[in-house]
Amino acid sequence: MLFERLQKPSHRTLLIALVIPWLSAPLFAETDSKEAGKKSEVLIAELAEDESVEDVEHSAPLQRDGQKEKAPKPKTSRGGAGVDTPSSASRKVAPNIDLKEVAPPPEAQTSAPPETDADAAESEVMATEALAEPEPQPEIREGKVFTLLDNDVMPGTSTRLAWTPGIQIAGLSQTTPVLVVNGINAGPTLCLTGAIHGDELNGIEIIRQTMYDLNPEKLSGTVVGVPIVNLPGFQQGSRYLPDRRDLNRHFPGSPDGSLADRIAHSLFENVIRKCDMLVDIHTGSLKRTNLPQLRADMNNPDVAEFTRGFDRMAVVHSTGSAGMLRTAAVEAGIRTVTLEAGESHRIQQHQISAGVNSLTSLMERQGMISRMFVWGDPEPVYYDSDWIRADHGGILFSEIELGANVSEGEILGYVSDPITNAQHPIRSTSDGRVIGMAVDQVVMAGFAAYHIGTEAEVPGE
Repeated sequence: MLFERLQKPSHRTLLIALVIPWLSAPLFAETDSKEAGKKSEVLIAELAEDESVEDVEHSAPLQRDGQKEKAPKPKTSRGGAGVDTPSSASRKVAPNIDLKEVAPPPEAQTSAPPETDADAAESEVMATEALAEPEPQPEIREGKVFTLLDNDVMPGTSTRLAWTPGIQIAGLSQTTPVLVVNGINAGPTLCLTGAIHGDELNGIEIIRQTMYDLNPEKLSGTVVGVPIVNLPGFQQGSRYLPDRRDLNRHFPGSPDGSLADRIAHSLFENVIRKCDMLVDIHTGSLKRTNLPQLRADMNNPDVAEFTRGFDRMAVVHSTGSAGMLRTAAVEAGIRTVTLEAGESHRIQQHQISAGVNSLTSLMERQGMISRMFVWGDPEPVYYDSDWIRADHGGILFSEIELGANVSEGEILGYVSDPITNAQHPIRSTSDGRVIGMAVDQVVMAGFAAYHIGTEAEVPGE
């Protein structure tokens, strides 16, 4: 698919494009739309928050109608320059590119040779001609110009931009790619973020497949994708930033705080505040895996309604913790959920397909795309959960699989002592479903091995 270039770049335009080769693989084919299937009722529930396992946070109880008035959304601006960007006077039109095409590697920039008298005369002639024949301005069609990172992305175009938090050595700084598809028609703005923890790979591929399958000529609204937020952590294969901080505990950040605070602040002000909706994609922490699920604050009516757009995704009620991107974005009036899928350090196609399917259903539900989409059976909401821990050290051998329904007292696995040959069973403490679990590995006493979720009951029954 080739897109028509709306404006011919001048020789002074700087193209910013950081190329990641595997971000440019073939895309899924697009089909015509027809909404089908039954959309599920979301059951209100509550569940303990456990993103890092080691530090379990409990959600606030569910707020019933009349208990708490809905807080007014703070007014946010989606236009203008961000904190780390130049003033709006220097904005430029982003180049229209086909995201499906493999981009060339960025060329090294070299300083220009000293200008001679002949060069100066030629430059003066060119300047005179430029004044006499101004370049044609791009046509603005039915959609809206989307301004991000000091670039104007025209309706019906897609582009690659670059975000930098400005925290590295200036001569060695690297930019983080930001993909933008701005639809031909007006609509909401959806933001997708991945790899806030640098070792969580499934979200990167979920965003790549979703973004590269979009046709701006058939899109209503705008989709912004940041596949790798924590670029230093990704390059080191680490969950954390170089200062050993967890970036997802520092939002919305501050401009003069720690390294994590500054990165969080730059991303939040320059990208996140420009969006109406946000899906922050994660996986289980080290050597743990999560069933594809949404973490959402079901006390917030807008967020609860937002979860209805995700096909075949279990919903886990969690108010979130201070410093999480999800928490900060909801407080800023942006409908936000966390999408958990799989385990870290791995690319898992089954989990990726589940994520792409749910994002496609979300965009279809929001009226951003029009496709033939068949909804699956509704998934439950889990209002309570419990991490079952090993009581002995040894090697963990699981007897059940992720997503299995279990009964109270059922054996989930064994911890085997390789020296004494003792076998210690781990049993479920309740009826429910395995929504997260550790992979087989060496464990010590107290290790969180199985996450059991309990299904919500219909209110009033």
